[in-house]
Parts: sequence; C-alpha cells; structure tokens
Amino acid sequence: MNDDKKPDEQPIKPWYMRIGPGLITACVVIGPGSILSSSKVGSASGYSLSWVVVTAVVFMMTYMAMGAKIGVITGRPPGDLVSAHAGRWLAVLIGVGVFFISAAFQFGNNLGLHAAFTSLGIESPLTMVAFNALSIGFLFLFKNLYKAVERLMMGFVAVLLLSFLVNLTFAKPDVVEMAKGFIPSDGGGSIDISLLGLIGTTFVISAAYFQAYLAQQKGWSIAELKSGLIDARIGSVIMALITLMLIWTAAASLQGKTLGSVSDVAAGLSPLFGGVGLPIFCLGLFAAAYSSFLVNSMIGGFILSDGLGMGNQPTDAAPKYFTVAVLLTGMSVALAVNTLDVSPVPAIIAAQMVTVVAAPLMAGTLLWLANRRDIMGEHCNGTVSNILGGLGFLLLLAMAGYTVVGKIIPALQKLMG
Repeated sequence: MNDDKKPDEQPIKPWYMRIGPGLITACVVIGPGSILSSSKVGSASGYSLSWVVVTAVVFMMTYMAMGAKIGVITGRPPGDLVSAHAGRWLAVLIGVGVFFISAAFQFGNNLGLHAAFTSLGIESPLTMVAFNALSIGFLFLFKNLYKAVERLMMGFVAVLLLSFLVNLTFAKPDVVEMAKGFIPSDGGGSIDISLLGLIGTTFVISAAYFQAYLAQQKGWSIAELKSGLIDARIGSVIMALITLMLIWTAAASLQGKTLGSVSDVAAGLSPLFGGVGLPIFCLGLFAAAYSSFLVNSMIGGFILSDGLGMGNQPTDAAPKYFTVAVLLTGMSVALAVNTLDVSPVPAIIAAQMVTVVAAPLMAGTLLWLANRRDIMGEHCNGTVSNILGGLGFLLLLAMAGYTVVGKIIPALQKLMG
C-alpha cells in the first residue's frame, strides 16, 4: 500500500496562491499622496533621488516582514499581545492614533479621487459620496471579506503598473540618468519637505503593522511563513517600481514645474502626452485613490477595534463599524474643503500631531514584540532585521522631530496669528 501522506497533513499550496497581504499593502501605500510626493521629487530633483525610494522601501519591507511573522507565529493580533504584555492603555493609544492617521489619509484619498474625475471633466463632489457608499457596501457584502479585498487589490496592482508604465513610455526618460539616480550624490537638490513626504508616503508604518492582521486573515501556517516573507518582498518591489516610475515620468516631463496637487500633475502631463496619456494617468490615479479607500480605512478600523478589545476579525461587527467611521470622517473633511471652502489646515495639523507620536510608537512596538522570546520563540528577529528595524525607527523619530519643528509649530503660529 502506498502511504504517501498522513491523513492529518495538509498539502502546502503553490507560492503564487499563498501571496496576497503584501500586494494589499502595496495598494494602500500607493495613494494620491504618494503620486504627488513622487512627482514633486522628480520635478524638483530629476532622477537623482531614486536611491531614497529604495532605502524607504527596504525599511518598509523589514517592518512588513516583522508584522507578518508576529501574526503567523503567535496566531494573535498585535492589540491582544500588547494588552497582555504591556497593558490595554498602550493598545488603545496605538488604536486611536492609527484611526486618526487613517482618517487623514482618507481625506487625501477623497481629494485624489475627485481630482481624477475633475481632470476628465467630471467635477461633482458627489463622486466622493458615491465611492464611499460603494466602499461601505463592499464591507458588508462579502462573506469572506479578506478574499474579496485580495482579488480586488490584485486587479488594482495590475492597473497601477500598466498605467504608470505607459505614462513613463510616453515621457521617454533618460536611461543613463535613471541608473545614476540609484547612487547617492549631492547633486539632487536639498533635502526638503517634498522629499520627507516621499519617505512618509512610502514607509507607512501603520500598513506594516496591519500586515499581522492580513497574514492571519490569509490563513498562513508556520510552515508557510517563508511565503509570507516572499510576499512582503514582492509587495515592496511593486511599491518601489510604481514610485520610481512616477519620479522618472516627472523628471522627464515636469522638471521645474510647481506641483501643488495631483490635478497639477495631470494638467502638466496633458499637453505632453496628448489625448491618450491623460486618461491613462487618470486611470492610474483613480486606481491609486480607490485601492487605498477600503484598505486604508480598514487599517484604522481594525487596529482601533483590536486595541479596544472589541474584535479584530472580518466577521466581527466592531471593526467594520470603525472602518465606516474612518471612511465618513475622511469624506466629510474632503467635502467641507471642496464645497464649503473650509480650510483644511487645522485638520492637517491635528493629523500631523497624532502621526509624530503614533508612527514611532508602532515601530517600537513591532520591534519589541519581534524580539521577545516568550512571544516569538526561535523566530525572534535576527541581527539584520534588528539593524534595519533600528535604523527605520530612528528615521521615524527624526521625521517626527522635523515635523514638529518645521511644520507643526510654524503652522500653529500662523493659525494663531
């Protein structure tokens, strides 16, 4: 008798069937803010800062891998682990911080979606209402929410890659200068707010933190952990490719132009690419905005619900209701700015103040959990992960300090007259 397999053994699926969380994370990271930041850097500094993208993506990949490992090895969500080993107060603090960060990103996603339609001649703010309603419906429509999100994001990844590759082809970038951009040099202009914006929209620590939830929802076992780490690398490479294509397109076509919004990027590309390029760019912009809509709001909703001890699974009610709250908060602020001419400055300052606390806190928490032997056993962080994780943590602290001194304090002084 041929005894090939024990009855309780489960065959391991092919690697391409085990990826997914990394692609979802790539979609949420590439939003309108990332498109604008990348285009600003390409416009101001040409090709010379491509190496910064690679650096930011390496840090992002390191923390994505940490999040996936924590989720798979422990089988418990981060909020549960933090509550058990540090106290519920810390889990709640992280949850509240992520909720407001996600709401701020959602404000940008709404404006990006509106800009995509405006560039095509559809200027009604009701497009924002329609797509938020669609996102809310999506949350409650599917029994297996994770699988539905994964399939949708895979489609959006294909759209993003194809759209921005076509635009890059139109732009005809200088291949030699593209290669030189991966070598750090002093010739790329000053390290300014737009560059920090590029790092901030690429190294998104809340999305890396959420990787623990996605890995569990995907159903990875410890035997499939290697696939999880490959998945994090694939997602990171996709982030890097899309960001670099945006920088190179702007470097070839928009150098010297002032870009205040994604509408300016679309308007700048329009005369260069003719009738075909603009719709293709707007398709990519739409995919970037809408792919971030659902997952970004889920990040805020699920992490807050988990921190409060109210559930962390797609089948639980509380995470979905908190996700709806993120969607409605971002939409309300965007509608107020768009239709009532309300200044977004107070909301932006509030979001920045939350981010300077929450971002380093999340990175420190992931590092702390990933190094606890009583939690991770033999799967604790290795030397390379700790070095890269430590450098990424210091980078987030430095960015937080710069944000306080260079942005929050001057903005508050201006606001108070």
